[in-house]
Amino acid sequence: MQFGTFSIGHVAGDPVTGHPESEHEHLKAMVAIAVKAEEVGMDVYATGEHHNPPYVSSSPTTLLAHIAARTSRIILSTATTLITTNDPVKIAEDFAVLQHLSDGRVDLMLGRGNTGPVYPWFGKDVRHGIPLALENYGLLHQLWREEYIDWEGRFRTPLQSFTSVPRPLDGVPPFVWHGSVRSPEIAVQAAYYGDGFFVNNVFMPKGHFRQLISTYRDRYAHYGHGTPEQAIVGVGGIAFVARTSQEAKRAFRPYFDHSPFAGHGLTLEEYMEQTPLAVGSPQQIIDQVLGYREDYGHYQRQLFTLDVAGIPLKTVLQQLDLLGEEVIPVLRKETADARPAGVPEPPTHTSLLTHHRIKNASEEDPR
Repeated sequence: MQFGTFSIGHVAGDPVTGHPESEHEHLKAMVAIAVKAEEVGMDVYATGEHHNPPYVSSSPTTLLAHIAARTSRIILSTATTLITTNDPVKIAEDFAVLQHLSDGRVDLMLGRGNTGPVYPWFGKDVRHGIPLALENYGLLHQLWREEYIDWEGRFRTPLQSFTSVPRPLDGVPPFVWHGSVRSPEIAVQAAYYGDGFFVNNVFMPKGHFRQLISTYRDRYAHYGHGTPEQAIVGVGGIAFVARTSQEAKRAFRPYFDHSPFAGHGLTLEEYMEQTPLAVGSPQQIIDQVLGYREDYGHYQRQLFTLDVAGIPLKTVLQQLDLLGEEVIPVLRKETADARPAGVPEPPTHTSLLTHHRIKNASEEDPR
């Protein structure tokens, strides 16, 4: 399994110290977190995309390209890229450039976005969210796989003999995850293309995400990509780790109480019980993540967001040290040992390239 961290780019003052974080500070902190994540042995760093205050994650590929120049191993991804309000042609070009500059260390997660007012800023209608997601991804999928495109749809101007440049590295497009917190249509879309499906289980009860993943696995098999167990699943959530459970709850509580996800009226303890929020000692985080297999089956990617609600960079870096030293090594071993033979490993550029070459060789020599 791949383990990593993702930042949504939310700028928030520290409710403990009263420090009013600036946009500049938070962008620099996101880079520092990504560099530290690689240092402690994580596999993935991802950034969200938002275009409204108080977020600074409006240009994911710019941020990730800078991080690519500061790192050498970690996979760079998004959580999410807005497939509804971005032009698929621009997505194809931007991520192909990033793929080349990072030597293949890139994939992306696509999502509709959960902020309705953003749609008209980019000339779109939120009521068309699902149709936009379906049409735009259909075009993006084609742009990366066909050199000359003739295309006509509902939401953008037609294309005639169009070539997206640069072409994907080694002829292999970046792996795509489809992210959703509420839409079964997106789970079905991911299954139709044989792509990955990612549930960012932050706000809702665990049973809701179990149903979305079940829908995706069933449809993945229905469309002929393999068994339900072979579907590619990712899981995200909020984590806060400290040496002891008491220390973790004491330190995290003021951030929880001032956070956007505290508006449901639940206490910290109730939220931890009913949702996948993980707050505790290293062993408690390990036990909770391993328990996800009971709800979601064996899956390929686990991402934690650590820099929420004004938690300062120093604290986030300390958590990354704890995760890297005491949590990730145990989770990596436990999940590897328990993974059934038929469950695939996480996709990487190397694995996708190998599959691409095998497929091409079989098509050239069908014997």
